[in-house]
Amino acid sequence: MSAVIRYSLMRVLVFLGVLCLLWLAGLRGEGNRLLLFALSLLVSMGVSFFVLRPFREDMSAKIAAKVEARSRRLEERRADEAEQE
Repeated sequence: MSAVIRYSLMRVLVFLGVLCLLWLAGLRGEGNRLLLFALSLLVSMGVSFFVLRPFREDMSAKIAAKVEARSRRLEERRADEAEQE
């Protein structure tokens, strides 16, 4: 599974977990739906920032490695084309 997909799924699961906890805590009414979702977003953002840090760093390292590999291949192609001219 891709690191980006794994991290995204974990973020969604954290959000759903916080949403369920807040719902169980009493934010169930019709008038509280917006508050429930807003609080869930804010709390899950904070939880994800600290709890999912290793996964975020892994994801960004893999992305950086892919970008570096593409840049290296592009430079190699340019060097090969310059030699052929």
